[in-house]
Amino acid sequence: MGLKDTKDGTSLPRPSGSFSKATPPPQEIDVVNSYNLKSTSGSFSDGEKVEKKPGGWRAVTFILGNETLERLGTIGLLSNFMVYLTRVFHLEQVDASNVINIWSGFTNLTPLVGAFISDAYVGRFKTIAFASFATLLGLVTLTLTASLPQLHPATCNSKDPVSCGGPNKLQFGILLLGLGFLSIGSGGIRPCSIPFGVDQFDQRTEKGIKGVASFFNWYYMTFTIVLLITQTVVVYIQDQVSWVIGFSVPTGLMACAVVMFFAGMKLYVYVKPEGSIFSGIAQVVVAARKKRKMKLPAEDDGTVTYYDPPVKDSVLSKLHHSNQFRFLDKAAVIIEGDLTPEGVPANKWRLCSIQEVEEVKCLIRIVPVWSAGIISLAAMSQQGTFTVSQALKMDRHMGPNFEIPAGSLSVISLLTIGVFLPLYDRVLVPFFRRITGHKSGITLLQRIGTGIVFAILSMIVAGLVERMRRIRSINAGDPAGMTPMSVFWLSPQLVLMGLCEAFNIIGQIEFFNSQFPEHMRSIANSLFSLSFAGSNYLSSLIVTTVHRFSGSHDRPDWLNKNLNAGKLDYFYYLIAVLGVFNLVYFWYCARGYRYKVGLQMGDFEENKSFSDVEMSSKKQLK
Repeated sequence: MGLKDTKDGTSLPRPSGSFSKATPPPQEIDVVNSYNLKSTSGSFSDGEKVEKKPGGWRAVTFILGNETLERLGTIGLLSNFMVYLTRVFHLEQVDASNVINIWSGFTNLTPLVGAFISDAYVGRFKTIAFASFATLLGLVTLTLTASLPQLHPATCNSKDPVSCGGPNKLQFGILLLGLGFLSIGSGGIRPCSIPFGVDQFDQRTEKGIKGVASFFNWYYMTFTIVLLITQTVVVYIQDQVSWVIGFSVPTGLMACAVVMFFAGMKLYVYVKPEGSIFSGIAQVVVAARKKRKMKLPAEDDGTVTYYDPPVKDSVLSKLHHSNQFRFLDKAAVIIEGDLTPEGVPANKWRLCSIQEVEEVKCLIRIVPVWSAGIISLAAMSQQGTFTVSQALKMDRHMGPNFEIPAGSLSVISLLTIGVFLPLYDRVLVPFFRRITGHKSGITLLQRIGTGIVFAILSMIVAGLVERMRRIRSINAGDPAGMTPMSVFWLSPQLVLMGLCEAFNIIGQIEFFNSQFPEHMRSIANSLFSLSFAGSNYLSSLIVTTVHRFSGSHDRPDWLNKNLNAGKLDYFYYLIAVLGVFNLVYFWYCARGYRYKVGLQMGDFEENKSFSDVEMSSKKQLK
């Protein structure tokens, strides 16, 4: 082809696209038209077309209501699950921990499948609808395991539940079936709930952008409220009143969530699935491999013709053409036969656009940083397993008549987050901003790294407290292993873990959502869930390995069911040591990371937008 792409030496994105010699000004996008397409049918099957019905906050109210009730149901049922498995199903703490970790890992893998199905085939509404029914079915199944005597082991009055008979194959199978339904539900809800809420706003208007920002604030606020309620009220009902009632309440709330979600059907904005992002990623990799023998100049000097068409309406920012991972640029190089007479690719598996190539580069840049977050999340997972086991052996009384449920201790971490975040936003950010000159005080990667440090400190403190608890318990000589020591001695490690969440978790969420292109946020949310999956499997691997190899015939293992005979503090120190190595790896990944640079579509001030991008490119892509 005789098409040539004239370059100006800066590799700036051209909003008008194509490969013409001139760089025309950005074209205005007809916002009203693109957001008011009418469907030819009002049926449910046609609902996934882009038809901006009322949308906005009227629709988001139903989405947030559904999300809040759904989280109240699932988290409420599972927040005290370690206690349920040990007291009702009579599992050893290592077995119970592995059940939770393996199931949690699987649950955090399923969002990748849900994101693929949603983006490629059925759309977000149908995915959430199907997943909500699966979640409800899972909650009903688990509630039946608590209410029907045939579905759980016989009641045992021994002070040591582990000495009682465990579940048979049928009982354990029904338990896993219920957890499986919950995993399917999470796979559809987690990757789609936030993007579906964002779909309700017109992000090409200032009002829509503000609406999205406000939606995120409300989303995380309701999530925190849910955690506080489940970790206190629901856990107390399960622990002190009845497991049947404690499971039935979350199940009923989930049923209300399903009803509320469908009640807003006439108000929702439905976005038609445009094909999976995963297919586009595969096309870039395959196209680059097919042209692997092609030679590219070390710098983009304008001698190579790239396929650079206008971006789709659904894409809100055109990514800057970077010089990093240049081998992928071969996928966008035009050679003879790549284009049809109409100027479109003859084969998408041989020619991709510069935008598609840069999206894959974003993913490659993020993966090393993402992988570094797994070990710190593995430290967090101990809150719901061995920290609960410690609390069960400590004095949990608050006053003469009230005993704190062991599963409620994680509220300390939540309260830490609730107190610290306003302080961080109003005091620490302005203080660091004056020092660093950065608008957020510190960068996102610095925030994540700080969270990793707090995770390490939390495990060190946890080990010191456990050593103190074991010594006091042995000296007390209680046959049941109870310790004359307040459960609030566990507060320091939980406070440090709350600071880890405030820095690391929130930092990762913001990092993924800001560094991925806007239309790839379903992958961003899936990748965040995948971090938890990796941490769950890593934690299960560490627990199993330590349990098997840390003991001998004459010496109990570190994670022995008798905490006083074991060495749980050594286990915490092991995770801390792994955290130190992980911190070094994260530092290595972060120091070479290049933040995303893009041109926001819809910014019609040509000179301003181009100069802003150029300044950013000089700072970021040296």
